Amino acid sequence: MKKIQYFIIVKSVGLYINVLSIVYPQKAKLLAYKLFSEPRQGRIRPDKLPKTLLNTEKETFTHNEDTFQTYIWPGNDEIILLVHGWESNASRWKKLLHHIKPLGKTIIAIDAPAHGLSSGKEFNAPKYAEYLHVLCQKYAPKYIIGHSIGGAAIIYYLKKYFNQSIEKVVLLGSPSDFKIINNNYISMLSLNTKVKLLLESYFLERVGISIDDFKGHIFAENFTQEAFIAHDIDDTVVLVDEGKKYASTWKNAIYIETNGLGHSMHDEILYQKISNFIQPRQE
Repeated sequence: MKKIQYFIIVKSVGLYINVLSIVYPQKAKLLAYKLFSEPRQGRIRPDKLPKTLLNTEKETFTHNEDTFQTYIWPGNDEIILLVHGWESNASRWKKLLHHIKPLGKTIIAIDAPAHGLSSGKEFNAPKYAEYLHVLCQKYAPKYIIGHSIGGAAIIYYLKKYFNQSIEKVVLLGSPSDFKIINNNYISMLSLNTKVKLLLESYFLERVGISIDDFKGHIFAENFTQEAFIAHDIDDTVVLVDEGKKYASTWKNAIYIETNGLGHSMHDEILYQKISNFIQPRQE
């Protein structure tokens, strides 16, 4: 019953936007973008932090008119940066932390735009990449791990800012081709061609890159970093074909497919493999 109700609500919203585009196309465009870019989950309250984030050093950064939050587990001079995905926050790394803390490195996790304790309502990968740039300028992480669209933000960051201090990259269930994401959104709401074109032009206006040109696997062709790319064959949010795209172009990459983990990809064996990738065991 809930699925039926959700379907009716989603299609009704899409119908409203389609009708609105006939009379007020600019309003239709803004509403379509708002629904596309504004997360509905992932916020946390300062007085109710998840246990994972309680005993951490906290640092708030300012970028343009926004603030974003980071959490630090102190260690040695080598830094691991954790980059979560859509409608999540830095606490999503709870299970991975058990495997990478013993490495003795400093670990920094970030709350994405409009997530966790970071400000704003708008989220997109290029904006997230700007946050990463501010953070990396200060801390110069050697390793960076991203889940879902957090991984896509890492790819755009590496493409735009040419960071050579990062030596190893981990992508978990990350999308490559944003055209697919956009088309899925259009299909879900059954938006008409007029709204589709308005949305695509506004995305270009807002973030400085067209949806058609955002192809992470193409960006990765020139990357020199080592990569560990993992994708689950049962992922219905970001299909496994996206992981295969990265694996086909990234010259120095390990690619593995998991089974039964879905999009979250929480798994003790997988996380131990990531730990071993970051710091190979001495024979």
